[in-house]
Amino acid sequence: MVTMRSYDDGCAAAHALDLVGERWALLVVRELLLGPKRFTDLRRGMPNASPNVLSQRLRELERVGVVRRRKLPPPAASRVYELTEWGQELEPVITELGRWGARSPFRPRDAGMSTDAFVLALRTMFAPRAAGRLSASYELGLGEESFHAVVDNGRFDISRGHAKEPDARIEADASTLAAMVFEGRPLDEALRSGEVRIWGDRSAVERFLTLFPLPDPVAPAGA
Repeated sequence: MVTMRSYDDGCAAAHALDLVGERWALLVVRELLLGPKRFTDLRRGMPNASPNVLSQRLRELERVGVVRRRKLPPPAASRVYELTEWGQELEPVITELGRWGARSPFRPRDAGMSTDAFVLALRTMFAPRAAGRLSASYELGLGEESFHAVVDNGRFDISRGHAKEPDARIEADASTLAAMVFEGRPLDEALRSGEVRIWGDRSAVERFLTLFPLPDPVAPAGA
């Protein structure tokens, strides 16, 4: 840890920031919460991080016990990064930061979003009251990845993989679907443009888009 900057403060929160407070560090954690990734996969999720900076953050996080490397068995035989059990404990931190940041009046609404960031945002913003007694299964095709989402009696679960006989399938990139879910972009407009394709029960798709309301933003200072 001698190469890392430190607050040199006895507060545990300050020490936590010593460990994961450097630029990009928590986004590395975000990108690994849903499972191990290769370096190239991490780069895809954080395209604005240079390879050198990303490598440095991974080394630092590995050194302090948040991330570890392992080699996948043949035939893959590639090296991946994954969170340690202690690193996985940062999920509620990421979740609450997302919930807090969603209330910012300065949130960049037209910025892109990685696939994993979008999936975690769905987990964070799911509103059981909006779902009511809805019971439905969905498959989300987000680029080259598929996710199985289940809404059941006020509960929401989403994981990587295909759904068996889902009520509906939605195909779009993460940023497009995020604009529909969080910013209210109309489904018909996205369908006409070809940016979104759906199969199955359209009413189930329309209902899905209403299940993740953002909290009201705080008033800007001086307003």
